[in-house]
Amino acid sequence: VARRLSLRKHPECHSMAGGKAIEHLAQTGNQELLTFRLPMQQYRNCDFSFSGLQNLVNNAIGQKEKEEGIQEGEILSCVKDVAAAVQHAVAVHIIQRTYRAMLFCIKNSILPSKNATLVVSGGVASNQYIRKALQNLADANDFALLCPPPRLCTDNGVMIAWNGIERLRAGLGILHSTAGIRYEPR
Repeated sequence: VARRLSLRKHPECHSMAGGKAIEHLAQTGNQELLTFRLPMQQYRNCDFSFSGLQNLVNNAIGQKEKEEGIQEGEILSCVKDVAAAVQHAVAVHIIQRTYRAMLFCIKNSILPSKNATLVVSGGVASNQYIRKALQNLADANDFALLCPPPRLCTDNGVMIAWNGIERLRAGLGILHSTAGIRYEPR
């Protein structure tokens, strides 16, 4: 979305990564000026998908460009509102699917009945709007929320190192052999 909105050309965002630029602009945008249908509402599972939302956003941006009479690559006058609406839609999608996963885990006794923890990491955990929404979700369901500091949420290598630190803190030690460990590249 940041690329489609040409945020590298925006004076407030030229040096920011895309997600950070969206979050920055969304702070002063009106999320209610655009509404995006949430993805996967017809599926009763815990999967995430943003491709449908991306298509809706791209179409909305194209429509706004036509309305404003500007070419693709120019900055929309409503760019902050688009950023706010997109960020909100992404947050709601994440919350809905995460809540469904939490309920599934509780129903199937996958998590302890007390002291359940929701762990959020990666780039999404650096977005303060999404992090706050996840904190509200965790609080409402008596879960602890565990997120690394935002500065550690930008690189997968750092996330792996953070996991190692948490394992050491928890007294789980380190693995000396990968034999018997199941992993998938996706």
